[in-house]
Amino acid sequence: MSPIDVTTTNAVAPAEVPTGISVGVSPDRARLPAVRLRAAGLAYGNRTLWDGLDLDVAPGEFLAVLGPNGSGKTSLLRVLLGLQPLTGGTVKLAGRPARRGSRTVGYIPQQRALDPTLTLRGRDLVGFGLDGHRWGFGRPSRQRRARVLEALQEVSAMGYADAPVGRLSGGEQQRLRVAQALVGDPDVLLCDEPLLSLDLGHQRVVSELIDARRRDADTAVLFVTHEINPVLPMVDRVLYLVDGRHRIGTPDEVMTSAVLSELYGTEVDVLRVRDRLLVVGADEGNPAHHWEGS
Repeated sequence: MSPIDVTTTNAVAPAEVPTGISVGVSPDRARLPAVRLRAAGLAYGNRTLWDGLDLDVAPGEFLAVLGPNGSGKTSLLRVLLGLQPLTGGTVKLAGRPARRGSRTVGYIPQQRALDPTLTLRGRDLVGFGLDGHRWGFGRPSRQRRARVLEALQEVSAMGYADAPVGRLSGGEQQRLRVAQALVGDPDVLLCDEPLLSLDLGHQRVVSELIDARRRDADTAVLFVTHEINPVLPMVDRVLYLVDGRHRIGTPDEVMTSAVLSELYGTEVDVLRVRDRLLVVGADEGNPAHHWEGS
């Protein structure tokens, strides 16, 4: 299906700096989008997840990727990780094709509890971000050890460096996953619902760590989530995916009753309660189409 009236904000010209983006970008990096998709499409058999997607994500930009279950949010991250080929169009990261195992891309998965008996240390988990694609542990070089400790310090997790990760709380484990994603000094940070199952306090901590990274290092962030409220103050633009259609723009442009009603093909209400958004009415009988920003 073709996109619905994609706004002109879906491409950031080199001279433009979206709100909230650090301006300290080198000339070489400023000339190239961190992520560029052109006429991109992804389908499984007769089912189209999205098609005709044109998107530039600038260095340092925070893009929230929203939509119901099955709309292709995680599949988009798999494309950028080089794990899933497009069925149409092109994808490039800093001017180069997406490829598996690229250290220019960091990945933060959903929080999943680890086995309490797991004796893997925090520093070992972070080190997988440098050599996790290889069999066994990486070579214990001085440079590698220093980079792992630097990543732990970046997320204030030095206290977990030698702790068995299975004994840490979910929030502490997720802090280590952020360090694991940052240890390779990525230009693009892909976040697949990293706040899921975390309490409000740890949601705030993880969100602030990700936001600090993109501001300090001009790392582009693509943040898949069902709940935009925890990161709403950080978001520059939104990519909303629904049933093969999409809309790109600022939160104020996309998160409206008119836009979401058009995307879903049914009446949807977007309510603003203080500084929070509540989206209701998207196929109430189908939980996958009921998104609530609580």
